[in-house]
Amino acid sequence: MSELKHVAIAGATGAVGVEMLKCLEQRDFPVGQLTLLASARSAGKTMTFRGEEIPVQELTADSFKHVDIALFSAGSGISKEFGPHAVASNAVVVDNSSAFRMEPEVPLVVPEVNGGDVEKHAGIIANPNCTTIITLMGLNPLHQAFGGVTRIIASSYQAVSGSGAQGIIELEAQNKALALGEPLPERKVYPHQIASNVIPQVDVFLENGYTKEEMKMHHEGRKILHSDELVASVTCVRVPVYRSHAVAITAEFHNEPSVEAARLAIESAPGVQVVDDITASPAKYPTPLDVTNADDCLVGRIRRDLVFAEKGLTFWVVGDQVRKGAALNAVQIAELL
Repeated sequence: MSELKHVAIAGATGAVGVEMLKCLEQRDFPVGQLTLLASARSAGKTMTFRGEEIPVQELTADSFKHVDIALFSAGSGISKEFGPHAVASNAVVVDNSSAFRMEPEVPLVVPEVNGGDVEKHAGIIANPNCTTIITLMGLNPLHQAFGGVTRIIASSYQAVSGSGAQGIIELEAQNKALALGEPLPERKVYPHQIASNVIPQVDVFLENGYTKEEMKMHHEGRKILHSDELVASVTCVRVPVYRSHAVAITAEFHNEPSVEAARLAIESAPGVQVVDDITASPAKYPTPLDVTNADDCLVGRIRRDLVFAEKGLTFWVVGDQVRKGAALNAVQIAELL
């Protein structure tokens, strides 16, 4: 990493783009030149990097000349339109959208899980869905320790920031109205009230009754773990939390697991820690507030499952979906490059 790189961020002014900029600076990424790209309405703004004010430029097909690594976080439509232009300019694209994730020739990478897949890229590397990343950070050490995971049943508890800035605005406006006893403002993001509520729908429904978000963990998990046998049944739930996702997971493995071996496996893995002591007062387990603005994911409530009794474990994982679930993971991929 001694050679300085020309790095571009497409979608630099969005929440994940801002976090990418922080990660590049905090991790001392070897940036020799930085190009910040966004829509025409954001062009001309400035953003601070290492004490220097850098202007934001309008994203165009010609934005990637002499760029080495292009970090994309501007939505799948933008990635599909401009990603090929970046590749044509000999940049390597690390894309945070869903545009290329399931393309066979595009590696889908969580560096702590399948970092070696980066070498297979043909110009584009995909960042997985944020909930998939957080889940696999807790699951992969157990997948490795107990002969491979075969089945997952999971429920996610997803923060409103996963819907972007408008999700945060909608929750804040509803909380304010409820506190003042005023009528709730018109909903623009969620199909139901999110304040003081939970909504068992993230993304649109598919013919099989699952949502697109729920099926991402199934399909992406199989690709990242290189496991065609893995089956995942997931319910994704939006909760009135501002930042950081949590996932309750029941997993069945080929080999019989133990709680003690599971703890050791997770504690030995990079990027994840165990916080699990139900004998403490108060009991210790991770919550979204514990991981907000933090790099690592946390795992707790590890126990033998009563349904998959012989080969199952149940546990709880939390992670900052803006950071490890998006920006940090992308920068880690760039570090591997």
